Amino acid sequence: MTMAMTVDLKALAKLFLDGGPVMWPILGLSVIGLAILFWKALELRAGRRNARGLVVVSTIITAEPMLGILGTVTGIIKTFGALNASAGAADPLAATAGIGEALITTAAGLVAALVLIFPYNVISAKADGD
Repeated sequence: MTMAMTVDLKALAKLFLDGGPVMWPILGLSVIGLAILFWKALELRAGRRNARGLVVVSTIITAEPMLGILGTVTGIIKTFGALNASAGAADPLAATAGIGEALITTAAGLVAALVLIFPYNVISAKADGD
């Protein structure tokens, strides 16, 4: 592997943890959605066409961006809490963790939905016989 292709797992873990508590349901739903899509792809490959289970993936695709927005709200609340705790002498650095959390969870929710939506559409179309 070249240097450009290596993944810094410590940095990835830090980014995940910096995203706050909303990152956990985003991760959990992503794993469930990918598992269902993998299962459906194996069923289609075996010649079995049915859409059972795909409604769960559709719901996950819809929920993940909303979870990202929830993380945005909690991050902004954290930001205002940090600014209020400074008792009148607002410290701009106190706001950075909350703003970072807001941006990370927004991006994570969108990326998680995007990762699922394209294989979902292909598998859904094949399961419907299109």
